[in-house]
Amino acid sequence: MKVSLETVLTAADAARAPFAATTAKLRAAALRRVADVLDAAAGELVPLAHLETHLPEKPRLHAELERTTFQLRLLAETVVEGGYLSVTIDSPDTCWPAGGRADLRRMLVPAGPVAVFAASNFPFAFGVAGGDTAAALAVGCPVVLKASPGHPLLSGRVGELVSGALSSAGLPDGVFGVVHGVEEGRALVVDPRIRAGAFTGSRQGGRALFDLACSRPDPIPFHAEMGSVNPVFVTASAAAERAEGIAEGYVASYTLGAGQFCTKPGLVFVPAAAAADFESHVAAALAGHVAAPLLNDGITARYTAELDTLRSHPAVRVPVAGEGVAPTLLGCTAADFLAAREELLVECFGPTSMVVRYSSADELLACARAFTGELSAAVHGAPDDAEAGQLVALLTERVGRVLWNDWPTGVSVTYAMQHGGPYPATTMPGHTSVGTTALRRFLRPVVYQNMPQALLPEVLRDGNPLEVPRRVDGVLSRQTAQRPTA
Repeated sequence: MKVSLETVLTAADAARAPFAATTAKLRAAALRRVADVLDAAAGELVPLAHLETHLPEKPRLHAELERTTFQLRLLAETVVEGGYLSVTIDSPDTCWPAGGRADLRRMLVPAGPVAVFAASNFPFAFGVAGGDTAAALAVGCPVVLKASPGHPLLSGRVGELVSGALSSAGLPDGVFGVVHGVEEGRALVVDPRIRAGAFTGSRQGGRALFDLACSRPDPIPFHAEMGSVNPVFVTASAAAERAEGIAEGYVASYTLGAGQFCTKPGLVFVPAAAAADFESHVAAALAGHVAAPLLNDGITARYTAELDTLRSHPAVRVPVAGEGVAPTLLGCTAADFLAAREELLVECFGPTSMVVRYSSADELLACARAFTGELSAAVHGAPDDAEAGQLVALLTERVGRVLWNDWPTGVSVTYAMQHGGPYPATTMPGHTSVGTTALRRFLRPVVYQNMPQALLPEVLRDGNPLEVPRRVDGVLSRQTAQRPTA
């Protein structure tokens, strides 16, 4: 049964303070309980996800559910360790330069109720119990989850399982709720009880919600991930030595999941002298691929329209023309790409990618400069390639993840992962939606100055009662500085 937005928001607001006051151990136990419940329900959830998204049950959806529950357990482990709080303590020091120093104790605290917009292309990993939900709950923020219209039945069922698991684990009522509908999503972002938001989807949708979040009388952080073309740059030495292997990896990456990954390589830059050979290897690798249904009719229609627009551009060739939604390969020159950047540098969400032929290292570097913000970029080359260092430096300014002789699809849930990038890939490039540092999306810093011990959060008190990592007077330690005695 659907619950009204107002009911969910009222409950989330009421849960704000008691949830923030819960221990990390309790929240971790709750996340593990959610993971266990979802694993146990795989036989029900995976077929339902397949029915609504057309994604194959094996290995895709089973693996994605396993990734989702792993992520829940990893974040549970991380919050118990405590380092995510970034606790920093400065002892009083009357001799400190610039006028002395008070007793200062800093930590990160939950932002409050957050709005999470589920994605259509990853019904589990970026869905109801996905990374943003897990990160927000892990740090003590109630979640109001706006379900994806691409899988409403799955969203409703997962929502029921998550709610039941959180309740049985002893969390306060109201820490999690699911709502449906476009208007509900807009209302959610502007409601004063919501203190942060997260979205994964199209640039149009993400930018509209981001603008709403900024238009509030009290603007809030809104983490919108809005797509990427994830360029790949192949040096002359790499093309000469291993064109066939690179072509095979390229095809496997851009056709994965029918091209419906936000990290799909949408453009690959190859030397003009090697381009014909490279494209023939790509065509051979594509020979065994057949059309797979896209997520839904709306995505299919948008993909077809975007592909038709690209195909009809005068600068674009079509070396491999897929029928319907079968994999397609496009091509153009670097000169045309640079001249028509606005028309050609677009995300075509589906099994299509473009080979761009460059004539010199200088032209390759000019193409790299054409990008503004991407989730990832890859270089296939050798360390001693003359242009390798410049390419890596240019891409570091423009993307969130730079890969070397690798492909961007497949974003591991790890401690070091960065899944985000400068605008327009995301609206908040300082954060990630995947990995343990995703916890920071829903935290804000607070400093307590000269605060009595009894009024301090336990994690900031002398003696380090919770034994979390803390930086005390500049030194990282699990011990605290004691207040000086008179």
